[in-house]
Amino acid sequence: MHEMIHKKEAESNLPRPANQTHDLRNLWNYFFDFGNTSIDNLQPKIDITDEKNAVIVTAEIPGIKEEDVDLKISEDGYLTISGEKHHAKESSEQNSYFSEISYGMFKRTIPLPFDLDYNMADATYEDGILSVKIPKSKEEKQKYKKISVKKKASSSKNLQG
Repeated sequence: MHEMIHKKEAESNLPRPANQTHDLRNLWNYFFDFGNTSIDNLQPKIDITDEKNAVIVTAEIPGIKEEDVDLKISEDGYLTISGEKHHAKESSEQNSYFSEISYGMFKRTIPLPFDLDYNMADATYEDGILSVKIPKSKEEKQKYKKISVKKKASSSKNLQG
């Protein structure tokens, strides 16, 4: 019995295959994945804000020029942001020692949450932040009605027993 306990303790201290695979993948990526142009690295981070009369989609796309950004809205309510981050051409005599900067094309499609007036959509871009304002349709604005909440009137009955 004593031997079984020691054997179990020894087995629990052995590295797990899943951890070894993860460690090996990290090591491989560290040494051989410098020029990674994976689309995941370029995916813009998105905020969607619901305002009274519009929906605002804000995308963080630093390092991309305004003319390299393309926006499309489909009739079924999807906003697609796509573009390309170009690699700055430098002297061919320079060699890269280490690089984590991603270059390449990206595309992100976002389902929009409301009935919107796509024809009136407007976009601005400044300092790597893209802002798309899409007004709500007249029908969408009429879907909600404000309900006021009132304090319940207290009863003036005197409970005596």
